[in-house]
Amino acid sequence: MKYVGLDLGSVTCGVSKSDTGRLAQPVRTIRFRPDDYDEAIDKILEYLKEENPDLIVMGYPLLENDDEGPRAALSREVAEILEQESGIKTVLQDERNTTKDSEAFLIAANVSRKKRKKVIDQQAAVRILQYYLDKNTDD
Repeated sequence: MKYVGLDLGSVTCGVSKSDTGRLAQPVRTIRFRPDDYDEAIDKILEYLKEENPDLIVMGYPLLENDDEGPRAALSREVAEILEQESGIKTVLQDERNTTKDSEAFLIAANVSRKKRKKVIDQQAAVRILQYYLDKNTDD
């Protein structure tokens, strides 16, 4: 099974993938105009057409009290549109702390600030997908 992980932000969407269902890897960062989610969806759908995954795992930024805030609601809506438009099952994965964890990982790996800025969204997408794979796939 092929998986794609997405970390949706306000101007970027980090993308990861797994062809094995075991290990997520970074792919790219999709950039779009600030808060232009129609553009983001179009670009994501274009990528999905190329990659043709079996499952999309979308980051779901719940609030610390487990409530759905505006960012989580937006992610859920985008996930629903992606599933409808692509025909690919889309699941939501709690993404709390993935960006913070990714930043710490990149700092520990001595990645420069400039380079971190370029790959942080991809790294967060890797963590989102890896969390899902660890919980939902067999060894």
